[in-house]
Amino acid sequence: MASAAADLARRKAREEDGTGSRANAIPFNQQDFEQLRSECLQSGSLFCDPTFPATWDSLGYNQLGRYSSKTIGVEWKRPTELCPAPQFIVDGAKRTDICQGALGDCWLLAAVASLTLDPQILSRVVPPGQSFTSQYTGIFHFQLWQYGEWVDVVVDDRLPTRDGKLLFVHSAEGKEFWSALLEKAYAKVNGCYEALSGGSTTEGFEDFTGGIAEVHELSRPSPHLFHIIQKALNRGSLMGCSIDITSSADSEAVTSQKLVKGHAYSVTGAAEVEYRGDSEKLIRIRNPWGQVEWTGAWSDDSAQWRYISDDDRERLSHRSEDGEFWMSFSDFLRHYSRLEICNLTPDALSDDSLTKWALNKFEGSWRRGSTAGGCRNYPNTFWTNPQFVIRLDEEDDDPDDGEAGCSFVVGLIQKNRRRMRKMGEDMHTMGFAIYEVPDEFSGQRNVHLNRNFFLRHASAARSETFINLREVCSRFCLPPGEYLIIPSTFEPHKNGDFCVRVFSEKQADFQQLDDPVESRVEKIEIDEDDVDDRFRGLFGQLAGGDCEISAFELQKILNKVVTKRSDIQTSGFSITTCRNMVNLLDKDGSGKLGLLEFKVLWTKIENYLNIYRQKDVDNSGTMSSTEMRTAVEEAGFSLNNPLHQVLVARYSEPDLTIDFDNFVGCLVRLETMFNTFNTLDKDDSGTVELNIFEWLNVSLL
Repeated sequence: MASAAADLARRKAREEDGTGSRANAIPFNQQDFEQLRSECLQSGSLFCDPTFPATWDSLGYNQLGRYSSKTIGVEWKRPTELCPAPQFIVDGAKRTDICQGALGDCWLLAAVASLTLDPQILSRVVPPGQSFTSQYTGIFHFQLWQYGEWVDVVVDDRLPTRDGKLLFVHSAEGKEFWSALLEKAYAKVNGCYEALSGGSTTEGFEDFTGGIAEVHELSRPSPHLFHIIQKALNRGSLMGCSIDITSSADSEAVTSQKLVKGHAYSVTGAAEVEYRGDSEKLIRIRNPWGQVEWTGAWSDDSAQWRYISDDDRERLSHRSEDGEFWMSFSDFLRHYSRLEICNLTPDALSDDSLTKWALNKFEGSWRRGSTAGGCRNYPNTFWTNPQFVIRLDEEDDDPDDGEAGCSFVVGLIQKNRRRMRKMGEDMHTMGFAIYEVPDEFSGQRNVHLNRNFFLRHASAARSETFINLREVCSRFCLPPGEYLIIPSTFEPHKNGDFCVRVFSEKQADFQQLDDPVESRVEKIEIDEDDVDDRFRGLFGQLAGGDCEISAFELQKILNKVVTKRSDIQTSGFSITTCRNMVNLLDKDGSGKLGLLEFKVLWTKIENYLNIYRQKDVDNSGTMSSTEMRTAVEEAGFSLNNPLHQVLVARYSEPDLTIDFDNFVGCLVRLETMFNTFNTLDKDDSGTVELNIFEWLNVSLL
């Protein structure tokens, strides 16, 4: 509960002061680069990072673990120990600065290579002014996007080596170290170097830009893909394409028309020209090598250029052997396998001539037993997943297919899963579904749609697949209206944190749907005339000489009753639950219940028992966490997702069942807390202010 409150306070503070934005990155691990460098300059010492030490733990946990043959002889050395005049960057960053080492992170290095093509983005990730001469203290820093926030990551320059050579990424000349230090910063935020093994280039694209990356398989392209590419170029999006390899021998093999398999290309332009009386779609591609160019139709010296207008020829300005070339769009689809588009956030684009996406994002969590409902295959729990609504009012100015509609891209990212590999966990299989909001729920935000809604309504759209990648991303075009987005893991009861983002062509309202927090419990009023003689006589027998019932006496009384029942499972009421019941109804502060107070409690317990039996749908004698959610609502409490997570954590057993004792204890505690708050909230403002004495009094109840 405390961590949830702290997380909420952190998010609110960051929203208010802009912390975590592109212009105000958060110091990762609370390490401030300028302060640490200043301290090292004053002390004359070289920085040693205590949060990512030069030890086995920073290398890995299995293949790169302490006792692995792959780490025998590894030593951590600074660049000043590896060559006489190390350089951070020489004559700007280049592709040759990025040579893969003994780590399966080619996906990351392909993304790093794309950085070298855009100096503006590179300078954001690799802050300028760092060197091994001016103010050198063995400390460097880089800025990465992590799940909705920019972080500034500090590293020392001790790098893993073997036989005097860098173990992982290195420059071709061996004297440039920006790429090796960037790789170390990326390893740090993910827990260790081994956590970087295996991944998608789009993951790196996003962490270097804060954008949202979509993948188009060119074997089954969208019929509007060329238009999508044109609009992406107008938005400053980064685009890459590649040709799949079928074996390791194919890697960087050159085809007969000079295309390189398994190699990352950049898409830099798209245009239409009139060619021999017809319209021809062309696409411009760049080989980062700066040479080895396509030799087919529309290549630099091909005959096709003679049959277009002088204006078009000048506009497209094709040149020789610069690594950039044109080809027909049909040839592009035929020869290339995959196109990746990284759509950039509005704050990443400084060019006012570019059209910008509208961006919305929310963070959320799946928690076992409360908000991790799994996919539509699990109808009894699917509805418990977090729910988000997007309102699309404005249609596209320039629709992809010529028909009116609202285009948007949804990206669902699971957070920090690479860091959890050390604990034996990895990526969840996840995806999302989209539902049209019916008219009766239009405009409502304080409602969490229930199981019946999803049983009666089919989805309007969904992610292309459920997959165990860090992000699932899909593009949609739907008519104006309100739509519900439900992110989920494939199976229920999988713990995880996520970030869901929506990039829309027009401004869109995007909010989380959740029930309001309120109590609708009706107060039970009982006077002397409502107590019949039989109950009065029973109370007299139970209460003893003082005519009051203590928590200990209440425990004995209730346990005699519930142990005789076969329709509920319980080991009896705990003394904690009994004390809470006494605290709820004790009006005179005696710590005991009188006749009327006991009658009210007895009535409540009968109501609780009826709800418990009614919501125990499978007649198991216990309540599942999902049944508990509906039972709490039936008892008169409306709670949001974070509070349902707390109830499951506090009152359920390891198998996610709740017995009658815990069920009653939960309802009594909820009613007590609502009553206490309403008493303190004298002006009905929805907030209360407590000093430390008042807080302790309230929290100790």
